[in-house]
Amino acid sequence: MKFTQEHAEIRRTTRNFIETEVNPYVDEWEEAGIFPAHELFKKMGNLGLLGISKPESAGGMGLDYSYELVAAEELGVAHCGGVPLAIGVQTNMATPALARFADKALQQEFLAPAIAGDLVASIAVSETGAGSDVAGMKTRARKDGDDYLINGSKMWITSSTQADFFCLLANTSDDKPHVNKSLIVVPANTPGISFSEPLKKLGMRSSDTAQVFFDNVRVPQRYRIGAEGAGFMMQMIQFQEERLWGAANSLKSMERVINETIAYCRERHTFGQPLIDNQVIHFRMAELQTEIEALRALVYQACETYMGGQDVTNLASMAKLKGGRLAREVSDSCLQYWGGMGFMWDNVASRSYRDSRLASIGGGADEIMLGIICKYMNILPGKKRS
Repeated sequence: MKFTQEHAEIRRTTRNFIETEVNPYVDEWEEAGIFPAHELFKKMGNLGLLGISKPESAGGMGLDYSYELVAAEELGVAHCGGVPLAIGVQTNMATPALARFADKALQQEFLAPAIAGDLVASIAVSETGAGSDVAGMKTRARKDGDDYLINGSKMWITSSTQADFFCLLANTSDDKPHVNKSLIVVPANTPGISFSEPLKKLGMRSSDTAQVFFDNVRVPQRYRIGAEGAGFMMQMIQFQEERLWGAANSLKSMERVINETIAYCRERHTFGQPLIDNQVIHFRMAELQTEIEALRALVYQACETYMGGQDVTNLASMAKLKGGRLAREVSDSCLQYWGGMGFMWDNVASRSYRDSRLASIGGGADEIMLGIICKYMNILPGKKRS
């Protein structure tokens, strides 16, 4: 992939933002279990970072997805995973369908202020009994005149306690699971919406997460994104951006853990020599860095494929699978070389160990990615992809 001066400017702007507006406050936000999304997103909106690939008609930059990708990569310099995750929800998980399929009126009401940083967006798909099995979700939106009445609940919803609206996937008919779902924008202040207490998660501590309940929540049918029954298809497309974003976001995060581990191993002496002088350690660092570069090449290839209008499902699934597993491998390996210090809560490898674990679960578990890849390889038992 060839990058331009404009790509370099997006990188620089994103990196500077993280270093000045995020990293100085990470420890405080991790302890609090939340960060000020409205305040932070407004600053990002002022810089144009929330609408890089979104249409200019809604206030976006109208750039291709490669610019979104380099921003995602630079967000990885954050000293935690939770804040970049919430940013990714805003830009690449809760709004792609709005940008691609919603009518102009709906875009102006919700997408434009999300791009400006005036509204916080949240994606509401997962349920307690339907995480990776999106087709098995139970939340229902029933027509009532010109409205929908929504009943059900959503689980593990990022930014939910600060969200201004949800991009909600709900069943809108009794048809087959892949054609009975619709994506609906649901303002968070609508009567009938309530929340659990903030969920106590292993990692991503600075990102607020809760269960969301919908009890006869009434929204106009004009808040539906695109055609009724097309929600599953739209969400699958939305997942591709999410998976590419997640893989790209992991790259510099992993490199930071490696670099800080190397620095520590240079300073830490055992048996009369720096730890880094042990061949097993410096060879391992070289091996892990090579794996990161291989993942970066895959992510860039997937991005080019996506920009070319081709089906990127297979490559995006591979990138997500590899990114999640490699992040676990990097954090676990590096934590080992910190010794007892690595077992401390605020250690860089320790935090990465906790935060990165989500990558193999959220947005489709590793096993789902493997199933998709097997489908494209025509090796699923009893099935053959044409």
